[in-house]
Amino acid sequence: MLTLTSNSSNFARGYPIALASAVILATTAIFIRYLTQTYQIPAMVLAFWRDLFVALTLLPVLALIRPGLLRIERKDLRYLIIYGLVLAVFNSLWTLSVALNGAAISTVLAYCSAGFTALLGWWFLKERLDWAKVVAVTLSLGGCVLVSDALNLAAWSANFIGILTGIFSGLLYAIYSLMGRSASQRNLNPWTTLLYTFGFAAAFLLVFNLLPVDSVPGKAVHITDVLWLGNSVAGWGILLLLAAGPTLAGFGLYNVSLVYLPSSVANLIVSLEPAITAILAYSIFGELLNGVQIGGSLMILAAVIFFRIYEGNLFRLSNSEEEFALAD
Repeated sequence: MLTLTSNSSNFARGYPIALASAVILATTAIFIRYLTQTYQIPAMVLAFWRDLFVALTLLPVLALIRPGLLRIERKDLRYLIIYGLVLAVFNSLWTLSVALNGAAISTVLAYCSAGFTALLGWWFLKERLDWAKVVAVTLSLGGCVLVSDALNLAAWSANFIGILTGIFSGLLYAIYSLMGRSASQRNLNPWTTLLYTFGFAAAFLLVFNLLPVDSVPGKAVHITDVLWLGNSVAGWGILLLLAAGPTLAGFGLYNVSLVYLPSSVANLIVSLEPAITAILAYSIFGELLNGVQIGGSLMILAAVIFFRIYEGNLFRLSNSEEEFALAD
């Protein structure tokens, strides 16, 4: 009875947190689009500064408000370094996927993480994988395909390496979600986890940018490219706003949601992000949604609502059976 009540309470808390995360993360595309179009900043250089500014913004806040959260045990250090590496590799693969496949295909392939997360969560974290979750994940993936306009056959002209890179970006996003859930199970505070993972990810991304390999798209070609924005106060300000605002709040809330929700459920809810981004793009840039994209947005929304109703009914049914058994 206590476990059922606790689970129901966790879902009631986790859903709105994950939903808020999806809404906030959806705004990152607006900032990134502006920076890449206005300043032509290489994507991996942008990713490095974004991750670094997240860590540098969160560090003084925690130092002033909760200094105890800055301390970690030695046994968790290696875990957080690996977690940061996963985040850095995900950012790099996502960037490479966009360069090789274009925005539509790379978005679809990245959000195949919903399926990966459900399967890997069931395999490694013993999370439940029932028919309702399979239906919800299928609806969500289908919606991502439609919102991204990936039914356009011209968009699928990418080569095998490009498709493989995109699939691995989805896999890394799924692993990132699973490690976030595992971090909560290790009793690591989500904001502590966020600070160290983004700090380590920034370090790895700096190394990636400085590697003497010029064939990787989106990386710094020369050392000076790391300071791409130069003396542009406006450019640095927008980049800082991107990091301190939607990135910090979005990923922070996502990490918090993993305290209450299975990684597969949290990742499913965050799959609302491309649909929300499409709505924001229409509102801000006047990009029109066609009928197929509207249908895809509704499919993703239906997946989240369906699974929420299913979980609620499941908890109520289990609670009633428990109360009936106690009465007998």
